[in-house]
Amino acid sequence: MDFIFTLCDDAAREVCPVWPGHPVTAHWAVPDPGNVKGSPEDKARAFRAAYFTLERRIELFLSLPLASLEGLALQSELDGIGKR
Repeated sequence: MDFIFTLCDDAAREVCPVWPGHPVTAHWAVPDPGNVKGSPEDKARAFRAAYFTLERRIELFLSLPLASLEGLALQSELDGIGKR
């Protein structure tokens, strides 16, 4: 694996296991739609919001010039995507 993304804030506070190859890691916090209380519409809205947030972040990730980014620059870009 080259990249590992955590989404859950609980996972962000956990120690990540050691992965072969030392992949780049980033935390892209997304509220857990499974924890939403309320009507079916409220729950569906939460799942849609999580989906669109992740879709946009993945699009941004895929648009990065990975071949020209090294180490800290790549880490900085991935961290920035998680804050958008």
